[in-house]
Parts: sequence; C-alpha cells; structure tokens
Amino acid sequence: MALRGYLAVRTAGWFFTRTRTRGVRAIALTAAGQLVLVRHSYIDGWHLPGGGQGAGESAEAAALRELREEAGMVSHGAVRLLGTLQHRPNFRRDTVTLALVEQVVFAFRPSLEIVEADAFDPDALPEGTTAGTRRRIAEWRDGRPVPEAW
Repeated sequence: MALRGYLAVRTAGWFFTRTRTRGVRAIALTAAGQLVLVRHSYIDGWHLPGGGQGAGESAEAAALRELREEAGMVSHGAVRLLGTLQHRPNFRRDTVTLALVEQVVFAFRPSLEIVEADAFDPDALPEGTTAGTRRRIAEWRDGRPVPEAW
C-alpha cells in the first residue's frame, strides 16, 4: 500500500515537473534540388539532419548548427521555418521545429555520431529512409502544413 502511494505521488510530481525538450529537423536542399539526408551510427535509416535546440537558441540557429555538425554544411541560402510538431508520448512534452534550408553546400566528414550524409533526388529517396522522414518530405512537397502532433 505504501509503495502504491509513493508511486502515485512520484507520478503526479513528474507530471507537473517534467521537462520540455526542444529539437529541430532540416529539409536541406542543394542548388540542384536534392535533399540532404544523414545516417547515424546508433540508429538505422536515413534521416533529416537535426537534433537538440539549446536554451536561448532560436530554431533557425539550431537547424543551421545541426547542418554544420551533421552534414558538414559550408554555406546556405534562405531559411524558412515550416512549423513545430508536438510529440507527447506518456505525457512528455517534446517539440520538433521543421526548417527548410535552401542552396545547401556541404562537405561531409564522418564522425562518431554520423556515418554518412548524401544528397538525393526527392523522387528517389534511398532504401532505408525512415517513415517519419518520408512523411515530413511528403508534407513539404505537397505544400501541406506541418501537423501539430505525430
């Protein structure tokens, strides 16, 4: 009985004090209109470049930083924020902002985190491109707004 009471109090406390995580993903386009995708060392599949957004860091700055870190971006053109997704499994409060970055030029170097980065025609995505990555690309290509939740 005491253990159940403790767990109930702990769960209620977590519900009200849980942290919010903020992240970004970038639809990065080369001048030729190809999409830049990355493969991680710790998870299968091809993904949109992205990662965490630091406290006080804008979503645009975080997306550009992640592109430099993950794909080796050396220059870019216009940047436009497409929207923010809410991800709330088990009452978590995770958000991911999606950015469109045009005219990306990159010189990839493998790292412990990212083992491969390459540019692909949007109509010929590589085998292993994750379902979530395909969804975000399809929404962007179709001109659909970023959904509020996934």
